Formats: sequence, structure tokens, C-alpha cells
Amino acid sequence: MRATLIHAPGDIRLETVPDPVLSTGGDAVVRVTASCVCGSDLWPYRGVTETKHAHRIGHEFIGVVEAVGDDVTTLAVGDFVIAPFYVCCGECANCRNGITTSCLNGGWWGSKVRELGFADGAQGELVRVPLADGTLVNVSTAIGGGQPDPALIPSLLTLADVMGTGHHAAVSAAVREGSTVAVVGDGAVGLCGILAAKRLGAARIIAMSRHETRQAIAREFGATDVVDQRGDDGVEAVRALTGGIGADAVLECVGTKESMDQALRSARPGGRVGFVGVPNGGPELPIRTMFGTNVGVVGGVAPVRGYIPELLADVLSGAIDPGRVFDLELPLADVAEAYAAMDERRATKVLLRP
Repeated sequence: MRATLIHAPGDIRLETVPDPVLSTGGDAVVRVTASCVCGSDLWPYRGVTETKHAHRIGHEFIGVVEAVGDDVTTLAVGDFVIAPFYVCCGECANCRNGITTSCLNGGWWGSKVRELGFADGAQGELVRVPLADGTLVNVSTAIGGGQPDPALIPSLLTLADVMGTGHHAAVSAAVREGSTVAVVGDGAVGLCGILAAKRLGAARIIAMSRHETRQAIAREFGATDVVDQRGDDGVEAVRALTGGIGADAVLECVGTKESMDQALRSARPGGRVGFVGVPNGGPELPIRTMFGTNVGVVGGVAPVRGYIPELLADVLSGAIDPGRVFDLELPLADVAEAYAAMDERRATKVLLRP
């Protein structure tokens, strides 16, 4: 089979690797229908995080079950499934508490999952899934059997990460009916955060974006206003739109010192920041400022496995269409170009098909 490996900054290669095999009884092998490149994949691509040796990469995929271990009870060969961006058991204390990203038995795609062996990277043709019952969401069961409408593939793929992550930002920021929301970041997660805020009933949504194509998607997803300034000017623009006070909820979807500062200063006194941007670039929390304004900061790595069922229902019904964040589709053979397009901001998010 073919799979994507990163060798060094800027060095993405599609290579032939051994086919995955069942090994634990609780695992499954999934043939990938679609995968994609995530903004967080760009950190090693840009050299922000170190690549010590060549390894598999990618953590978002959907596909069809090709084989199941003897202990798997919720899946069968032929089922269409969504894989969240991590492996989880669904049964440990942390999973039962809803923080499946801190699963005591799980781990991350492209790395060793405790005694269960390596979980394959997602940007390939086949993926072995440890803890298949806890990790995978069975779409075939949700639709009464069979395969989903092919037109839904992009939106279903967003449920593996970006739609659930944007939703986590909105939930963490306590977005509710009538809220005024500002969204810092116009990548796929930020755009999905806008859609999530709209879904939760926000009355006003301010998208902070400098890119016309992304501004258009933001408005389609529910943004009522667009602010293209940053820093002090951006903060003042948000306040001007909110009667000089600031937003009830701010979604921080970037992960830098500057974006966190933007988010904190755009929130009203007593407001809340929901942060999901992967921390690269030194985000800092000014405790004295937070103390004085009562602005709270809640969030972190999004436990999307728990969000998939409710979001899946809305995708299947047509209530939401988060797949619009994919503005470029390429064959897996062109995965190096997919990384380059996202790195150079020629694409918001790239969908890959084997």
C-alpha cells in the first residue's frame, strides 16, 4: 500500500509500506475513502516542531471497514466509519468523563499506542485502528445500513477533526442563544467555529479574516460581520461593533501569542475565550488582566469523538455543510502539493482521495 511520510521540514513523500494486519483482537483495518491535511500538520512541515526521523503522518480520515478483530462488537466488514483524530477506548475514567483525548489506553495516529502497537498515519490507503469499538463511529448504522451519499464525503471528513474542534471552541466559550461571538482565525477550524456558533444560536458572529475567499465562507457559515484588522486596530473594531464592550464569547483558533492576546482583549468583561489553537508560538495568559476583567479561558485539545454523533445527525439531515472548508481536492499521489498549497495559503484545507 501507499502512505505519506514526512522526512524533514518541507519533505513529504508518498511511499510504499507494508499493508496493515490485525494483531490485537480489538482492532480493525479501514480502507481510506478520504483523508486531508490539517493546519497542525504544517508545524513539522515548517520545522516548528522537530522531525527526528521519517514517520507516517496524517490524523483525519473516513473509510470502509475491510477487516475486524475477533473482539470487535460494533463494526462489521463493509461499514462506513469516521475516525476522530486520535485513538480512544471509550471505557476508561477519562473517556467516561468526556475527555477522550486523554484516554488512558489510547494515543495518536502515526505513533505507538501503548502495548497495542503503532497506529498508522491517516494519509494512506489503509489504516489499522487499535481500539476500534471505542474509536470509530459507524456511519452505516446511523443511516440504516449501506454507504452515505458521496456528496457528503467532505462534510463527513470534517467530523474527524475541524468541525468538532470548532464546536469545542464554541462550547468552551459558552456560546448560547443570543450570544455575540468573535472568532480569531480564518482557517478550517475558525470557519467551523463560526458554523458551530451559528448552530448554537449566536445572534452576532464577528469573523476576523483578511482573506476574501475565507470571508465569503465565513459569511456563508453565519458570520454577520468581518474584521480585517489585527492587534489594537482589531480589538477596537470588535469593540466598535459591540457598543464599546467586547464579545460575549471569543473563539481562539490559531495558537500563537498574538492570537491569544487578540482573543483576550476582544472579550467583554465577564466574557469567555474558548481556545483550540494548537499552542505553537508562545501563547501567554495575562493573569492580572484576566483577574481584573473576569475573562475566563477554557478549552484545549478537542475531544471530538464525543461530539461526532450529534454533529453527524446535522450533516446527514443537511442542517450543516462544513465540507465547504475544503477548497482543493487532490489525489493522494499529489500529497506533497497538498502540503505546499496549504503552507503557501493557496488553499484553506485540502481533501485527499487515494
